[in-house]
Amino acid sequence: MATNLALDPELIDRAVAISGEPTKKAAVTLALKEFIARREQKRIVELLGNLEWDKSFDHNAERSRR
Repeated sequence: MATNLALDPELIDRAVAISGEPTKKAAVTLALKEFIARREQKRIVELLGNLEWDKSFDHNAERSRR
């Protein structure tokens, strides 16, 4: 999909240099993928405090079930 964006040229140049990607498009694509991955990880970490753990579950017993 063709998209026109007004991006800070200094940020783009830094992203290309730091990423090692050969093109601006590749650097921006990588940056977006990493941004999405970090945000998804953050959501998972936030869930850790909200999960109800079954205190009777014995993970060691489950490992030896085989």
